[in-house]
Amino acid sequence: MSYPYQINTIQEYRKEYEKSVSDPEGFWEEIANHFTWRKKWNSVLNWNFTEPKIEWFTGAKLNITENCIDRHLATKGDQPALIWEPNDPEAHHRVFTYNTLYDKVCQFCHVLSTNGVKKGDRVLIYLGMIPRLAIAVLACARIGAIHSVVFGGFSAQSIADRLRDAKAEFIITGDGAFRGQKDIPLKSIIDDALIGVDFVKRVIVCTRTRIGVSMMKGRDVWWEDEIEKVETLGLKDFPAVEMDAEDPLFILYTSGSTGKPKGVVHTCGGYMVYTNYTFVNVFNYQPGEVFFCTADIGWITGHSYILYGPLSAGATSVIFEGIPTWPNAGRLWDIIDKFKINILYTAPTAIRSLMSYGLDTVKEKDMSSLRVLGTVGEPINEEAWHWYDENIGKGNCPIVDTWWQTETAGILITNLAGVTPSRPGWATLPLPGIQPVLVDEKGDAIPFEIKDNPTGQQVSGNLCIKFPWPGLLRTTWGDHQRCRTTYFATYPNLYFTGDGAIFEDNGFIRITGRVDDVLNVSGHRIGTAEVENAINMHAGVVESAVVGFPHDIKGQGIYAYIIYTGHQKNDDEIRRDINMTVSRVIGAIAKPDKIQFVTGLPKTRSGKIMRRILRKIAENEMDNLGDTTTLLDPGVVDEIKRGKL
Repeated sequence: MSYPYQINTIQEYRKEYEKSVSDPEGFWEEIANHFTWRKKWNSVLNWNFTEPKIEWFTGAKLNITENCIDRHLATKGDQPALIWEPNDPEAHHRVFTYNTLYDKVCQFCHVLSTNGVKKGDRVLIYLGMIPRLAIAVLACARIGAIHSVVFGGFSAQSIADRLRDAKAEFIITGDGAFRGQKDIPLKSIIDDALIGVDFVKRVIVCTRTRIGVSMMKGRDVWWEDEIEKVETLGLKDFPAVEMDAEDPLFILYTSGSTGKPKGVVHTCGGYMVYTNYTFVNVFNYQPGEVFFCTADIGWITGHSYILYGPLSAGATSVIFEGIPTWPNAGRLWDIIDKFKINILYTAPTAIRSLMSYGLDTVKEKDMSSLRVLGTVGEPINEEAWHWYDENIGKGNCPIVDTWWQTETAGILITNLAGVTPSRPGWATLPLPGIQPVLVDEKGDAIPFEIKDNPTGQQVSGNLCIKFPWPGLLRTTWGDHQRCRTTYFATYPNLYFTGDGAIFEDNGFIRITGRVDDVLNVSGHRIGTAEVENAINMHAGVVESAVVGFPHDIKGQGIYAYIIYTGHQKNDDEIRRDINMTVSRVIGAIAKPDKIQFVTGLPKTRSGKIMRRILRKIAENEMDNLGDTTTLLDPGVVDEIKRGKL
């Protein structure tokens, strides 16, 4: 039996979309009625984009874990909820049924409770892709604590920044983590992050890699010891704490155009409804199918489409600890064969990387179980789309090219698998409830008409959304003004996505990339200011400017122009030292791919760096730099062009 709100034909899509625009509150109320609520809402929606104030299902009471676990126990208790594939292909995988997951989550709720965690507390989670990460996240949600998962590749400094911003008094981590050939010393990194931090009450450490760690008396405890205490006391069930629909569920930090990451806040009720609705409809999920999202739970994709979306739908979701290319580039295809995966959701950067290994890694792999393919993180280029379609889907699997953001909670624009048409490189149509609009630089809406007999006419502009949906962010943690300034102040009464787009008169939408100072590297957003701040912390760096450039695997690479006057080693050694500094401050994910040393940067007379010119040079568009005569020193541009890497 499928889901009562599942769209199965193009006619149904058009009907549902029209209903969602003409009566948004009635549309979302109908969907929300299919979930378990302790108390129903007083009103479906209160909102204005000026403050901004966004409230969905106000007055409703619930706990999201009752919808992700408890309500499935009677009918799906013995069905796999999570399947864990470890980093080492020779090691045993583990299956967690809904019954098992319930027991494990309740057990860890007791651990959190006996260690002082209560409703509203912030808990920072820094773990590899192991089952205990999922258990920790769900236990926080069940007890009413606000989880903030930090990707295992971030540095001690990045963790410290997030800890301080969230005032997280509790940390859940591991001794270490496996990721391909790497062993990541998680606890050691946490210890470095805690230098100078005096408000953390408890660090719960689980065992994974068995490397030596420092355990501070009175602060650090072992996960396994705490579980043993709970078992000794015979504690089993843990009643889910009642939450308001608008209570925060989690904080997830994302880069912006300033140096400081911002904590995007999602709340319990709207987030649950939207992630479930998008999961069921975008992937055309059918009960009993096995869903495999290759993302890390440290990113929003893992939150929404490994845990909350699939589990709230009673699905089977695969968690993978390793990377697609280790121990060889056939690893994903082996996993698909092993677990008879029906739906694969991965990033274009992973597809491009796997393409580079040739077809020998794909041959003789049984992927006949696949029904739907998906991509996430950035628009997929046509070459990768066709490779994915022909070699992985064998021409039989619709590909959903999904566009969305940390701030949106779930997918906003995409084709629906097997239901609405796809087109390589195009996100295509908005989901029901999503009302996109294009604006010009002045903020005026660009007039556009969708035609019954389209001619291929196109317009381009900045992509905004003109009405809220249940998954839209509510605030940025501790700084509501920043939320307003970043997303709602640029264009009055609109949510500004920061992306540019093309609209075609058949209703299709193509995302053209960031229009602000944010890079999209391997599907992950990194602020140029954040990278520049890290580079400038190197003792020999006077100033830097960072831009994006086309990268065959990552989609967008990081190109850094640096004025350096420090200790004179050879250039490669200096580049290595600068990259080590960036890794230390942010994490390896933010290391520049190219570092060009310059004697000056193109600046206006007011001192503003003209990144537009630097971006053009990095993209090899040397003859299209525009007017440079207004620069303080136009000659610096010629020098930079000559030194282009």
